[in-house]
This record gives sequence, structure tokens and C-alpha cells, in this order.
Amino acid sequence: MQKHFIEIDGARMSYVDQGQGFPVLLGHSYLWSSAMWQPQIDALSRHFRVIVPELWGHGDSAAPPASTVDMAALARQHLALLDALDIQKCHLVGLSVGGMWGAQLAIDHPERVDRLVLMDTYLGAEPEATRLKYFGLLDAASKAGAFIDPLLDVVVPIFFHAGGETVPDVREQFRAGLKASTAKTIRESLDPMGRVIFGRPDLLARLGELPGERTIVLCGDQDIPRPPAESAEMAQLIGCLAAQIPFAGHISSLENPQVVNDFLLNWLPRNC
Repeated sequence: MQKHFIEIDGARMSYVDQGQGFPVLLGHSYLWSSAMWQPQIDALSRHFRVIVPELWGHGDSAAPPASTVDMAALARQHLALLDALDIQKCHLVGLSVGGMWGAQLAIDHPERVDRLVLMDTYLGAEPEATRLKYFGLLDAASKAGAFIDPLLDVVVPIFFHAGGETVPDVREQFRAGLKASTAKTIRESLDPMGRVIFGRPDLLARLGELPGERTIVLCGDQDIPRPPAESAEMAQLIGCLAAQIPFAGHISSLENPQVVNDFLLNWLPRNC
């Protein structure tokens, strides 16, 4: 997968740019990279121009610039990418934090987003219990300077189907990738980005500004951190459809890629 680079707020952002046609912007999950979307890149790039930016400190992107203080900053930075690529309008598909900054971008700049797909995400504030749990995990990783095995035993299962039987190779690759994280990456990128994500403000009151007929909420039916009840709550506030992806946890794009691909190819217009 070829990576491209652009400077935004003084830092180097990495992104994939593949295919031709109407642009589709894919936002990936925290602790992952553009590779999380590989099945969708392969399928969508036959019909669309697929752009996949990598979150600061993830993939080949640099550590977050000092301006990355909240979700609004992430939305503004991704808008800067669209501006630099001269993309006036796109479909936006955001999973987890990709949906968080994606919804913010769509609310603040509705003229730039045609269809919005919010996957395995939640636009409310992080519930206090899980926020404290995640901050504790970040503290432990930063203190150790590594994702040691006891931490990995907690973190890795969060992202997958609770049954544990799906995509074992993906699970092992994810665990190995986290284990290989350097102390510098953890302390300068993953820790501060995690605090932006899990310390995000509540955006639920603004979801009614999204166009219900051009927005949909998708969720793995076994998603642990972002359970289907949250998707249903958001869909009601937006006035849009909600659907569950069967046999999938948080990273539904990899756990049930065929269902995700079929949905996106059927729902995203190719000419706008």
C-alpha cells in the first residue's frame, strides 16, 4: 500500500490515496492504522477515490502537533487534508475515533460531506468508569514505556468479538504491533491521543444537525467498547437508520469485511 505525506500544523501526516472517482474518506480506529481498512480500500477503490489518513502517531504519521488539543482540532486537521487535495466534497466513513472527528467535521462543514457512515463509534462523552479505566491503562503503558503482556491481555480483547474465535491472525498481528511500540511513541503519541479521544466533550446535542437521510450508524453486534445500544441512541438523535454487522466486534471492517464492503458499495453513491 503506497503512502503519501502532507504537512499539517507543522507535522507530517501519512495517508493512502488509491483509485479514481468520487472521493471516500476513511477514518481508522485508535491504536490501528490505514491497514485496518485494507479490505475496504481494495473493494471501494475500484469505483471511488479512497483517501485514508493515518491518525497522529499511528501508521507512518508523525507525533501529534501541539495544536491537537481536542476532537475539533482533529476535524480541522482532516479538513486541511481535504483542502490540500482540492476535495470539495466526499463521503466520510469513520470508525471509532474516525467517526468522532468525522461527525465533528460533518457538523461544522456540512457542505463538504455527502454521505456519512458512523461505525463502532460514540459521540457522547466517554462514560466516567471507562474513561478512568482507559486513562489508567495509558498511565500504565507510559510508566512502563511499553505495552507489557498484562496490559496487552486487557487491551487487545477490547477490539474484537467477545467470543474470541474470529480473525485470530489479525488479533496476533495487532498484539505484536502494540508490543513493538516504543516508549517514545507511547509517551509522545498514543498517550496524548488517547486522552484527547477518551476525554472528548459530549456532542450528542448537535447530532440533530446531521442529515438523517444521508447518515447511517453501523456497529458490530459484539462491539465491547461501543455497544449497539450507543449506536441506537445516536441514530435516534440523528433521525437515521442504524444497522448491526453480524459476528463482529469493534474492528468490524476486519472481522466481517464482506458485509461492510457490500453495504458501502450499495449505499454510497458513485456520482454526486
